[in-house]
Amino acid sequence: MDTLARLLHLLALLQRQPTWTADALAQRLEVTARTVRRDVARLRDLGYMVDAEAGPHGGYRLVGGQALPPLALTDDEAVAATIALRSAAGSGVTGVDEAALTALAKLEQVLPTRLRSRVRAVDTATERLGGAAEATIAPEVLVALAHACRERERVRLAYTDRQGQRTRRDLEPYRLVQANRRWYLVAFDRGRDEWRTLRVDRVEEVQPQGVHAAARPLPDAAALVADAITTAPYAWKAVVRLDAPADRVSGWVAPTVGVVAADGDSTLLRIGADSLEWLAHYLVGLDIPFDVEEPPELRHTLAEVGKRLTASFGEP
Repeated sequence: MDTLARLLHLLALLQRQPTWTADALAQRLEVTARTVRRDVARLRDLGYMVDAEAGPHGGYRLVGGQALPPLALTDDEAVAATIALRSAAGSGVTGVDEAALTALAKLEQVLPTRLRSRVRAVDTATERLGGAAEATIAPEVLVALAHACRERERVRLAYTDRQGQRTRRDLEPYRLVQANRRWYLVAFDRGRDEWRTLRVDRVEEVQPQGVHAAARPLPDAAALVADAITTAPYAWKAVVRLDAPADRVSGWVAPTVGVVAADGDSTLLRIGADSLEWLAHYLVGLDIPFDVEEPPELRHTLAEVGKRLTASFGEP
């Protein structure tokens, strides 16, 4: 193996697992431990930060540096990265579209022909519905909230609510959730003394407070967001009992459409819409026996829909 090929192989090995002993690397590369030490020095000259720790449990470890050196990717990793970058367009985060395109151009420039054909096969076989996200997010806002979630650190921020009113919030961020091409923050609102979901595209001026969040029971963040986007924003909110087990219903009802919960042998579905007609047709389309628990207006709408269907397609 020539020097360049060996360096690339060494880099790939260092990226594959946290720590390697010199003897293990030498065996994989089919060289001496002395050659491994020289190659590690060459990687350092190229900008890679490779730590060396002595002792029976020590070895070489690739760590973060001051600049971003070239990456060594396997075939599958390169294809996955290319497809992911192409899908990043329309992410809703300001600047990500442009950064994804420039990174994609650099990656595709060095892709071997065999890998380009694999990526092209995915592109030609894929149809995309919908365009970019409706609202954009400043990257620094998303990063600041992600950091606060990870560190469980209190923040203060400006937030514009659904009615367009700008408010100040004292929050304990917990999780970020992405749904329906939007980002949501699940946080404990200290001013309202309750868990809330906030659209990240309506957040600005995130100010970390340097104070840890209080110890409190943590909610199911995905369930909170699902409830917020499936029922809370709508004029009509329905509770429907479906005569089927929850695992079956979950396969039919997307979490961005309704919230399902097992209740014995049946399932409770909580779903919202601005139109009772839409709710009626959606429930009929599930093809599962059901009973409407609320609202009573939905029962009347279903009866009217049933009369129209019977009049059009029923027996004479």
